[in-house]
Amino acid sequence: MITSTDGFSLPPGFDAMAEHGRVLDVVTTALERVEEQLHEALAHEDDFAETAARHLLTAGGKRIRPVLTVLASLLADPELASGEVADVSAEVRQAAVVMELTHLATLYHDDVMDEAPVRRGAQSAHRLWGNSAAILAGDLIFARASQLMSQLGARAVRVQADTFERLVMGQLGETRGAQPGEDLLEHYLQVLGGKTGSLIAAAGLLGAHLGGAEESVVEILAEYGEQVGLAFQLADDLIDLTSTQEQLGKTPGTDLREGVPTLTTLLLQRRAEAGDEAAARAVALVAGPLDSDEQLATAVAAVTAHPVMDEAWAMTRERAERAKQVLEPLPESVVKQALAGFADYVVDRAA
Repeated sequence: MITSTDGFSLPPGFDAMAEHGRVLDVVTTALERVEEQLHEALAHEDDFAETAARHLLTAGGKRIRPVLTVLASLLADPELASGEVADVSAEVRQAAVVMELTHLATLYHDDVMDEAPVRRGAQSAHRLWGNSAAILAGDLIFARASQLMSQLGARAVRVQADTFERLVMGQLGETRGAQPGEDLLEHYLQVLGGKTGSLIAAAGLLGAHLGGAEESVVEILAEYGEQVGLAFQLADDLIDLTSTQEQLGKTPGTDLREGVPTLTTLLLQRRAEAGDEAAARAVALVAGPLDSDEQLATAVAAVTAHPVMDEAWAMTRERAERAKQVLEPLPESVVKQALAGFADYVVDRAA
């Protein structure tokens, strides 16, 4: 793991770039500047507005979307082939900032809807200041993201608008739930595509576009980002069950307590309906009550002990493999190798 002085970590996928230190320097330098710009973007003359908007930013984060934006932009960097050190453009960095700001804004809204007490190891904004202030803080971050995106051209603005619609529809789909006759697993994957895949796809698309890549490459990075986003969220749901509270920054099994459908619970339901008694017991425990930490821990233990976990991990890794397959038409390069490693990282990370 390569860690910057500003608190973000570049994933192990960048180990593919170890022999090309100058290229790695470009990525690291860009992410350091993006981190600075994120804090600048949320500065406000109103002290409370700034405190609330920066709350989750200062709590940390993986910066998955900015990393992908920067890395995608390097596919067309003319200095890359000659081994010269170059910085990514200001437009690429600004798009990376917008991607992370948009993600941050959704977290404020998600925490209100889910009544989540903790995010990234810190009290959630609605617990500190109430639902209205938390929603407005998220709206303020969206506004700042829109201001910055408006400077990047008509296509960037359209990408942001389309992505925002998919984000909302993904959340609406989760809130409404699967409709009669709709396959539960397919519905779940559609929700993930909207809530997570859409923004990571936008990061890949905008990075490649603003980096000067040909349209065919831009389309590849958009599809790659979509698949990486699905792999990332599928893994996130599994990590919610298998990691410690210290690793997660919240109580393991939060999705179970909130009644959020996940790949694991959906697969368990299928097994239970097919007569699997262990699956049926696990499903009954997940159904609750899960008011106490002891009840939740018992449910988590039952779920993670079932062989369905292996099936879920296999499906998650298969999604990462799909992302790597999308990259196959690209010519071989250290950036392509890093993108492949990045797809593995989103699944194999500890938390």
